[in-house]
Amino acid sequence: MTNEDRLQPSLDNPRYWQYGGDPVMLLGGSETDHIFLHEGLEEHLDQMHRIGGNYVRNTMSQREGARLKPHRLLPDDNFDLDQWNEEYWTRFKNMLKWTAEREIFVQIEVWDRFDYSDNASFSDGNWQSSPWRPANNINYTCEQTGFADHYPEGPWKDEQPFFHSVPGMEKYREQYDLIRQHQERFVHKMLSYSLTYGHVLYCMNNETSTPAAWGQYWIQFIKAAAADQGVLVCTTDMFDDAFEGEAAVHTPLIFDDAEHYMFADISQVNSRLYDETHWERLLGLLQQVNRHPRPSNHTKIYGSGYYGFGTGGPEDGVERFWRNILGGSASARFHRPDAGNGLNDLAQGSIKAARLLEDLIKFWDVTPHMELLTDRDSNEAYLAAEPGERYALYFPNGGSVRLDLSGATGIFGVTWISISMGRVVENRGYRALEKTIEGGESLTLAAPYKGGWVAAIVKQ
Repeated sequence: MTNEDRLQPSLDNPRYWQYGGDPVMLLGGSETDHIFLHEGLEEHLDQMHRIGGNYVRNTMSQREGARLKPHRLLPDDNFDLDQWNEEYWTRFKNMLKWTAEREIFVQIEVWDRFDYSDNASFSDGNWQSSPWRPANNINYTCEQTGFADHYPEGPWKDEQPFFHSVPGMEKYREQYDLIRQHQERFVHKMLSYSLTYGHVLYCMNNETSTPAAWGQYWIQFIKAAAADQGVLVCTTDMFDDAFEGEAAVHTPLIFDDAEHYMFADISQVNSRLYDETHWERLLGLLQQVNRHPRPSNHTKIYGSGYYGFGTGGPEDGVERFWRNILGGSASARFHRPDAGNGLNDLAQGSIKAARLLEDLIKFWDVTPHMELLTDRDSNEAYLAAEPGERYALYFPNGGSVRLDLSGATGIFGVTWISISMGRVVENRGYRALEKTIEGGESLTLAAPYKGGWVAAIVKQ
């Protein structure tokens, strides 16, 4: 595969992706985040492919049982960080091959802070079973590395030395060099498989609150390895505070640094925020990122479980998915259960509906135009359009609004798509839905029924 064919920002519209030289919208949902360790992976990928899904998240998980850790478990039940567990890496290799065959794009997350914490509320004691914990390996001790035997505090407090092994960081200690040597071996091993493929994106961390120098070190490490092989890669980091908008401290680092953050992952805007507030915060982030136009990804969209950190319910996940893609994001993926819809019926309906809409209106041809909607209640409807040519009108839960077509001449075809069913609907009981409308004035458009609907309004 040539560099021109690899996944990269579109030459024609750099806010979106292209692959094989053609623009592509990334949509997905899956049962797990560490997709390469999923049992029955091929069948799961086939299911995604059938409904139009083409985007998965792949955390390089360190939290599974001993059989699926990256390092070799010795007969004495200690790990050797200088040897690899072939089962782990074979699964990773197979995932890359099978996703490439189906043109399902993979966003890797290299590190996840929850894998290195004992906090019972969030990590299930992952550090206690980790190969990196000195008590579990033959390679180093707590005294040699500065590791503690327990890390009971929440990982967002950033007390784990694992994430401060880069010289120049404030908490760096020279003894952390031993940790970093093994970290580099792990990333080299990962890249020995992944750099061969052109359908892979690289995100350094899951919702990190560690200083940016940590992620930037690994970005440069991965880009250097890619340059040695003469291949193009796209890199970024995911900061935890995207939901805070203007109050965020870390997320704004990506706005003006397109060298490290070649695309934005603003997934954390999909927690804690609902309805109109989510839309406004999303558009604010996209506006900042697009000062240097790049794709903005959502590798996880929360919405299920009703967790205290702001997942909401299943319907909230659907709404966030649709606001993200109509707002101008380059990807949207439902988070895994039970904090997201995964690939449940709601997720499948949305993905199928989005592909039906894409057949009529390309997402990269439209931008938000809320000023064209009147008689609208908060969160009642959202609009992306190329005025005078095409309009994508989304109703989260029924409703009606007036659409200003006063500056648009001609006849427009109207196609109603049910988001819950993922199919075009042409009638509602005894009354056929309008199939055409005429421009030149403001018209009232009502969703066919309660629930989620999107109308594709396209000039004939």
